[in-house]
Amino acid sequence: MAQQSNDILLEAGTNELEIVEFYLEEEPKGGKDTDLNQEDHEPGDGLKPSRKGYYGVNVAKVLEIIRMPEVTEMPEVSHAAVLGAFNLRSRIIPLLDLCTWLKKKRVENEPPKVIVTEFNQVTSAFMVSGVTRIHRISWEDVEAPNKYVSALSSDSITGVVKFDDRIVFILDLERIVSELNPDMRLQFEDNVDFDTSTGYKALITDDSPLIREMIRDMLGQAGFRVEKTNNGKECWDRLLELKERATMDNRPITDFVQVVVSDIEMPMMDGHHLCKRIKEDPVLRDLPVILFSSLITEKLRYRGETVGADDQISKPEITYLAQRAAALIQDRARQHQA
Repeated sequence: MAQQSNDILLEAGTNELEIVEFYLEEEPKGGKDTDLNQEDHEPGDGLKPSRKGYYGVNVAKVLEIIRMPEVTEMPEVSHAAVLGAFNLRSRIIPLLDLCTWLKKKRVENEPPKVIVTEFNQVTSAFMVSGVTRIHRISWEDVEAPNKYVSALSSDSITGVVKFDDRIVFILDLERIVSELNPDMRLQFEDNVDFDTSTGYKALITDDSPLIREMIRDMLGQAGFRVEKTNNGKECWDRLLELKERATMDNRPITDFVQVVVSDIEMPMMDGHHLCKRIKEDPVLRDLPVILFSSLITEKLRYRGETVGADDQISKPEITYLAQRAAALIQDRARQHQA
């Protein structure tokens, strides 16, 4: 069971994360709702009848939490969830109503809060009903959402954390922002030439089915043969299988895999912990590891360096990912030939 903590300093590679827990207060449905992460406000308690749904976001993505600012409407906004933009210390930041995005009708029993985030090198803000606390948990405590939960949330949930009194859903803010801003989606540059005859073998891991498919397709265009896994634990188990085959056949591990590309935020085992394990293994440590994540920022880059990542690339830069993967494989080959 996940534990709570006020200590927000984390070392890289411990397979831990911290989430800011917040809630959305919404109108109750007509019938009895059985959502496990919600609690009721009943008539007579001085508040409008409502239900609270609890959600979380990685602390590493949060810049600050502020009161509701003065918002200016934005022209030609195509989605009702976009409330407008506001000025925060000379930065113009778009504001999104998470209740509207999740197709819920918000109830205002108290002034809302705004969570200002930064990921994929973009600053955004999300209006919520309130913020409760910070939890320190292990990625082993984070379960992947089932298909039913994903469907109900418009595929905006990446993880589920069960506490004693409620369930907290971890929101996929990247997906939400990319839906609203197509320029943030992964795009492969067609004008880049690759030697597609190399057949380099890449093992990739990401908990988002959409991102996995896009990485596979785009690396495939660059001539890579790609094997996919769903999280760091699956990737580690697969590496151990390949290591055993290589040992039994008296062959180098590079006959089976030549580069590992990993997301950072994943249930069961995150990318930092996966990278740390690879670099501590006497057989696997020579494999190049690229962390490909929305959390690659100048402030957080040191975490990947601490666990020995060979490169760290922000998620929009998919073309650069293919270039760096090929270059790292070639560098390793030259080192072994020397």
